[in-house]
Amino acid sequence: MDLNTRVLLNNGTMMPVLGLGVFLSKDGEETYNAVRWALEAGYRHIDTAAVYGNEESVGRAIRDSGIPREELFVTTKLWNTRIRAHEEDQAFAESLKKLRMDYVDLYLIHWPVREEQGYLRAWSKLESYAKQGRAKAIGVSNYHIHHLQDVLDHCEIKPAVDQVECHPELSQVELADFCQKNGIVFEPWSPLGRGKLLSNETLTAIAQAHGKTSAQVILRWDIQRGFVNIPKSVHRERIIENADVFDFSLTPEEMEAIFALNKNERIGSDPETFTF
Repeated sequence: MDLNTRVLLNNGTMMPVLGLGVFLSKDGEETYNAVRWALEAGYRHIDTAAVYGNEESVGRAIRDSGIPREELFVTTKLWNTRIRAHEEDQAFAESLKKLRMDYVDLYLIHWPVREEQGYLRAWSKLESYAKQGRAKAIGVSNYHIHHLQDVLDHCEIKPAVDQVECHPELSQVELADFCQKNGIVFEPWSPLGRGKLLSNETLTAIAQAHGKTSAQVILRWDIQRGFVNIPKSVHRERIIENADVFDFSLTPEEMEAIFALNKNERIGSDPETFTF
């Protein structure tokens, strides 16, 4: 495996196993530079969202890179308020316009909006975008097992990806197993726990044994679990460092030691109660 390695999604699309996330990256030069640095380092996978407010900067950086569009994998997401307002079509068109792209490689429902079974209605919209070729693959974000099962029971096209909070203190074993059994790629967000885990003694000891950083150990743990990863950074050296995770392996004992850090504790919102 290396930075060019891709996983096969359930619709035949190939998705890079490592990408750059731009959550909380400021629109403008901060996001632009982060994306350009990532692409220069060999990344071909960029993850953004309408609510991040930086789709235009992502699109500009991609265009200025000169890398052919077909070599890249770009994800964006449908925000909750647009679902509640029945504005899915407008929202998708706006994202494509800001990115200045004819299609995205992956389009996700950002959260499981509950009102009037909003996420089921929105899923039918995403299916139409997939059929039109404007979204090469479609999926969800922050879906628990019962949300996924609800979609699976009503869909024409199965979700290809579930992007959820996951890190050593929230290992998500049951949800990840459900996704694997149903052919859904599991994609952690905030895999590094927004930095709070980097000084953990277990992780630093494992990192020292391999001559790596705690961040690299966590990312490697996810990769060996079969996950796709999108660590966020706006620092060039950290972006390069996050991609240097393909030249070592964790032992079964080290994997279990990281699993033992689980507390089922979130740093983000709970999908069951998030209503924004």
